[in-house]
Amino acid sequence: MYTVVRGKHLLGALICCLALAVPIGVACGMGGVSPPAAAAGAANTNWGLSFQENGKTPVGNASAEFLRQYNAYYAGDPAEKVIYLTFDAGYENGYTPAILDTLKKHDVKAAFFVVGNYIQTAPELVKRMVEEGHIVGNHTNHHPDMSKISDKEAFRQELEELEALYRETTGQEMKKFYRPPQGKYSESNLKQAQELGYTTFFWSLAYVDWYVDDQPTHEEAFGKLLPRIHPGAVVLLHSTSRTNAEILDELLTRWKAEGYTFGTLEELCA
Repeated sequence: MYTVVRGKHLLGALICCLALAVPIGVACGMGGVSPPAAAAGAANTNWGLSFQENGKTPVGNASAEFLRQYNAYYAGDPAEKVIYLTFDAGYENGYTPAILDTLKKHDVKAAFFVVGNYIQTAPELVKRMVEEGHIVGNHTNHHPDMSKISDKEAFRQELEELEALYRETTGQEMKKFYRPPQGKYSESNLKQAQELGYTTFFWSLAYVDWYVDDQPTHEEAFGKLLPRIHPGAVVLLHSTSRTNAEILDELLTRWKAEGYTFGTLEELCA
């Protein structure tokens, strides 16, 4: 789903908003103890989080055990000070080159969850992501509410169409990493993604960064991202955000100063 904001196309703005409201996460099964969850999972729901204590894995609205049975995750080991940095990319807003420059400076590998529009309109940036060792994940071709798609073939088509675009653009096969658009999912979605060989990734830290014409100040961004960082965090940022591009260098520096290192989603679920 796309929203037009003063002439600019903003992809799935709700995805981060939902992340901050309700809990749905998973402490990835790397030997850590999962936080309690409000519920095992619902037929159709929104991914969200409840931050109960700064520096600790937030509580999700589905348990780690529930998600893990479908090869789905939202966070890593709460005993390891590792951050997994991810970006959602619906369209190119001019900030991804600076983000990639900063990631290269800090030798941090991230995951970019892209949609069909992004691959079609910014193929050179997708190629650069791959060349510089980042993961390019599947955010579906058209960014629909996948929880409303019960037909297996329609679900498969959304993922495989993006795979084909990626293959045509990079000459490589796309990694089977999936993030549900808008953070909306159902148990049947998780099962369908698993049957297609996908690992589903939610997140354990995000903030309101997607309104192009109402960007948070640097202070507001740091006020959310610094106290709420936690061991095993899967951080979701939007690459359309000017603020994210401007603060990323200092943000990574400050996280490193707190003793954090950066891992990849492949390492998270190894």
